[in-house]
Amino acid sequence: MPRPTTKQELIAKSVERFHCLWSLIDSIDDKNQNANFNFSENIGKEAHWKRDKNIRDVLTHLFEWHQLLLIWVNDNQSGKERPFLPAPYNWKTYGDMNSKFWEKHQHTSFDSSKEMLKESHDKVASLVGNFSDKDLFLKGRMSWVGSSTLGQYFTSVTASHYDWAIKKIKMHIKTL
Repeated sequence: MPRPTTKQELIAKSVERFHCLWSLIDSIDDKNQNANFNFSENIGKEAHWKRDKNIRDVLTHLFEWHQLLLIWVNDNQSGKERPFLPAPYNWKTYGDMNSKFWEKHQHTSFDSSKEMLKESHDKVASLVGNFSDKDLFLKGRMSWVGSSTLGQYFTSVTASHYDWAIKKIKMHIKTL
């Protein structure tokens, strides 16, 4: 699927993938929504296949990445320059950060994770509404974004990340 190149496409893709995620979750009975994943050891080499144990872990992961985006944009817009990933993490070590997110939410309930994600999705959707197409998709428009575009960050944290979650939850459904 092509990545969005306009604000309208970004919002539409984000909303569509978010609804798809919830439709998928809602299609699972309550017991299995809370069940641990039963993935085989050789399902994938990426760390997340072993890290995330259930749907709650996936939802809190999405929530935490929303928080990264919200804090990053809001701080930089208010003059507090900061990188997207908080210290001491970088794009080579962000897996360690994801593990910390996982640890942080081991006592978060499934119901709380659903509410947290819905609320953070709404905040991200509201925030994207503050920007023009040029703000979102013109490289160099905002110095704090670097060589990417702000829209690429929004897409990564929403639609692309929702696709990642959908893939994991579909795999969960196959193992039930």
